[in-house]
Parts: sequence; structure tokens; C-alpha cells
Amino acid sequence: MSLVMHESRIDGTAFIAGRWPLDPDLPTVVFIHGSGGSSVLWRAQVEALAQRMNTVGLDLPGHGASGGGGMDCVEDYAASVDAFVAAIEAPRPIPCGLSIGGAIVLRLLLDAPQKYTAGILVNSGARLRVMPMIFEALEKDIEGFHKAAPAFSISEKTDPSAITPLSEAMAACPPAVTLGDFRACDSFDVMERVGEIEVPVLVLTASDDRMTPGKYGTYLAERIGRSSLVNIEDAGHLSPMEQPQAVTEAIAEFVSSL
Repeated sequence: MSLVMHESRIDGTAFIAGRWPLDPDLPTVVFIHGSGGSSVLWRAQVEALAQRMNTVGLDLPGHGASGGGGMDCVEDYAASVDAFVAAIEAPRPIPCGLSIGGAIVLRLLLDAPQKYTAGILVNSGARLRVMPMIFEALEKDIEGFHKAAPAFSISEKTDPSAITPLSEAMAACPPAVTLGDFRACDSFDVMERVGEIEVPVLVLTASDDRMTPGKYGTYLAERIGRSSLVNIEDAGHLSPMEQPQAVTEAIAEFVSSL
């Protein structure tokens, strides 16, 4: 068994893993990135948590090193993640997602509670409406969108170089795929259903997140019966890269409590 970062593909889905093969006696946290991104968002957590649990970060279809095309519906992305989890035979899978990744986690918890016995929602919401100006930028000035993205994605206290690997991954993502992701976010709404989730859920918010403000996470935590809410200080929407240690510790504590 290796604890050196493992990179591979299965059924067209590219992924990184903190250990390979997966340990059948440990839970598996499956990390899901945000719109137009890749698994590089979660690299610090995949590495740092590998001693204590199985950690896998995937590239959604059409993103990063994964094949296929992107999608414009959260349910379709959730189905692809569910198929991936089955393909790697992940022991005790716990989906962990940021933004649209969190929306995917919510769908998995609602649609397959017997399979996913816990979940982690990071800077996400039960509804993810997108500002019209983002659609306009994606359709008319994709380069301008990528140049402006760090300004509204991270805290003013964060050195922009901290997210350079993700910025590069987003710039390489086909514009149509990124646009489809934001359309999927815009049409996503499970506000009336989140109360149905009965498994333990960790909700992470970030003090300086302008894209999904803390009230989004508070709404989730108040309506999911077995939830715990942790706020990451001095971080914006990309807290796993801005404050990697704080995010890692919150996840470690939650998984160990299960």
C-alpha cells in the first residue's frame, strides 16, 4: 500500500488518491470540486488525511484529466459521481463537495441515504442562484472572467498565488463546460427537501465567502437534523486552498466522530 499521491483513471474519470489500493477498513472521503475546477482544489486534504482515512479527489466529466463532456444538471453529475464511487468500490463513502460539489453531495444524500452514511458540504447551499453578470462574462469574455475570478473567489487576506493551480485548471476547462456548471448551479434547488436528510453532515462556511455567504450554510445546518457547523476564518469561497490546515482539521474531526 502506498501513501504517495496516486493518480489514475477509471471508466474515463481521472482521480487522485492519498493511498492506493483503498483500505477496506477505513471510510473513504470522496472530494468533489466546484464549477470549472478540478481535483487540485482538494490536493492538500487528499494528502494530509491519507494516514487516517481513504481520500479520493475526482475530476468531474469534462474537467481536469477526465474524459467526456460537461453537464448542465446537478442530478446528472451526481449520477456520474455515484457510478465512480461504485467503480472504485469505495468503502463507507463520504462525499465532500464545494459549491456545485456540495450540491452534488446533497443529491447523493437525498437519493441514496443507504449508501452515503454521512456527507460534508463546503461553501455550498440548498439553492445556488448565479448572478447574471457571471453568465454574461462566461458567454462574452471568458478571459476576463478568469482574470476577475480570484477577486471574488478568495479572501482579501489570501495571497492569490495560493490558488494558482486551480486558476490554471479553470483556465484550461472548456468554456462550454464551465458555463454548463453554472447553469446547473442556477437551476439547483432542494430548499424544501434538505430536512429529509437524516445522516450526519458537516457544514463548512468561510468568513469571507462572497459567493456563498455564511447564511447559506446556516440554513443547511438549521434544517439538517444531525449537522455540525464550522466556520473557517480568514478564507473565501476556496477555503480548502486558502486555509488548508483548518479545513483538513475540521474534516478529520468530523470523520473520527462518526
